[in-house]
Amino acid sequence: MKPEYSVNATEKEDSMKKLMILSLLMFFTLFVVGSATAGGPCPQPRKTKAAPGNIVKMDKTAKANLKNGKKIFTKTAKPMACKMCHGVKGDGKGKLGKALKPSPRDFTCAATMKNISAGQMFHVIKKGSPGTGMVAHGKSMKDKEIWDVVKYIRSDLMK
Repeated sequence: MKPEYSVNATEKEDSMKKLMILSLLMFFTLFVVGSATAGGPCPQPRKTKAAPGNIVKMDKTAKANLKNGKKIFTKTAKPMACKMCHGVKGDGKGKLGKALKPSPRDFTCAATMKNISAGQMFHVIKKGSPGTGMVAHGKSMKDKEIWDVVKYIRSDLMK
């Protein structure tokens, strides 16, 4: 026959195990939910100024190079690849994007992207977007390369 204190100790150990498992489940759930919303709401509210009229209406994606745009977005853009903030899927969930406020543009959010012209995208990539983490790439990329990236985003990432 076991002493009575060992039954109470066993019950306490079981309770502690259950509490630990419940705590881990809650932490994991919060982590998953937090990660899922890292790209921000859809549609994404923004106050980025509109590009000048002649640029906002411009669209040179027909002659742009999709393959080069993907390469720039995923690997070669300077100072860092676009995917670092915008994510490989273009959903705004890149490794560095998680720390930015507001979160990077989610190109997969159709409700947001339906109103953003190719010319507006070109302008934001070239000039940057004040009040966000989006820096200007006009000095590190040629206009042709920017159009390549715009084509990649609009062809492969936008839904």
